[in-house]
Amino acid sequence: MSARRERASVDADIAKEAVYGSLPLLKHERTWSGGDFSWVTLSLAIATWAFLTGGSTVLLVGFTDGIAAMLIGNSIGLAIMVLGSVLFSQRLGIEQYKVLKSVFGAIGVGIVVFVVVLLTEMGWTSLLGVMFGRAFSEISNQAFGTDFAQFGPLVTVFALLAIFIGWIILSRGPVTISKLNRFVAPGLLVVVALMMVLLMTHYSWGELLAAEPIAPFADEQLNFMMAVEFNLGAGLSWWPVMGTLARLTRGPRAAVWPAYGGIFIGTVVAQLVGMAAGLLFGQADPTSWMVPLGGPVLGVLTLLFVGFANVTSMASIAYSTVLAVKQSSGRALSRLRWPVLAGGFLALPAVLSFFPGFMYEQFMTFVVVSGAFIAAICGVIIADYFILRRQVVPLRALYASGLQDPLRFSRGVNVAAIAAVIIASAFYLWVYNPITLETQPLFRFATATVPAVLIAMGSYLVLNLLLYVRCGRGAYGESDTFAAAGRK
Repeated sequence: MSARRERASVDADIAKEAVYGSLPLLKHERTWSGGDFSWVTLSLAIATWAFLTGGSTVLLVGFTDGIAAMLIGNSIGLAIMVLGSVLFSQRLGIEQYKVLKSVFGAIGVGIVVFVVVLLTEMGWTSLLGVMFGRAFSEISNQAFGTDFAQFGPLVTVFALLAIFIGWIILSRGPVTISKLNRFVAPGLLVVVALMMVLLMTHYSWGELLAAEPIAPFADEQLNFMMAVEFNLGAGLSWWPVMGTLARLTRGPRAAVWPAYGGIFIGTVVAQLVGMAAGLLFGQADPTSWMVPLGGPVLGVLTLLFVGFANVTSMASIAYSTVLAVKQSSGRALSRLRWPVLAGGFLALPAVLSFFPGFMYEQFMTFVVVSGAFIAAICGVIIADYFILRRQVVPLRALYASGLQDPLRFSRGVNVAAIAAVIIASAFYLWVYNPITLETQPLFRFATATVPAVLIAMGSYLVLNLLLYVRCGRGAYGESDTFAAAGRK
């Protein structure tokens, strides 16, 4: 009896480490079906940021051009994101940033996580918290006749409350997140449909199509390409979280199509409403037009539901980010309990909540700048996984260390990968500087993202062949019998 109990305890510890740590998930531990993952991606995509993205798009273009920019940008951005995250993580059942050791090296992954991923996800998480706070300050103003400022102290208080609730959900793990999203995602679809019906009840299609962009530049082609680039960045912004979530699915089809289709559909329908409302109300922020559109009762109820949806989105983002930080920190954070790690990460966006206007004012710049680095990272991953490794990752080597580690590269850093990311990101910011808004002629027909991805791939292949492949370093072209046995 004691042996059984000991065995059960060991199995439980292994399962816990697989969900909250670095071990591969076994077949029976992959609990999400395609439907489960679709609800997760839909609820993520229709969070309030999708309305804000749609509203921000019409700062530059009108409704028809906004639809074109949204479809082009998201379809390309999401395709790059899926190729650079979902496939290898799902196939191996391993947390995304553990697999990335095969691309960047153990220390190189840490550089990517702490320089790019942590800052990016801290920004998105704080944005969700602030939007939660904006929603509830608006509810108070409408329901109780208060006059709280748009970015006043109450916004910070409710943002901190949202982050605390997100920590409670996150502490309970991905199963709880999935169960909540089964209710949140359908509800958000109803909200989107309701908002569109109300818009078309109050306004005609002619008024919508005739509405002018909120703050465009004089050059219409430049406006359109900037809108496309902004939506490309929005599609790429899913990269830090999607691979880690996809590993919980039962098969490739249950991962790839929900990751692409769920995000795309959810983004399109929510952005359509955001664009229409932004043009007709002259406000990009959804918390500013939901109550005027839906009325004091329906509008308040809608804001309540959307506010709660932001919290579940926050938990989904934080789950992947906390795992990334845990994997890339080596032994430094490995002994900390999951709730402590989750609280440590959420403390960072909590600090940003004391400056609620910052993320709103810099939203488009934030999306584009983070997209520049993620585009370069995805280009390197695609070149490594699909071209150099031909979709075969040495699973055992992911857990090796020391001098015997075949993925050691140059003292734990794949210099070719880091250099390619820097080269491609610098090229992106030269073609399109989102801070000064300076552009090169190439931007007008090719965007900055697509050339940056291609340059990342090309420079990585050349540098890697010179530094590692021709020297027999990096475990390229080797079969992995351990991984092959695990797939039987």
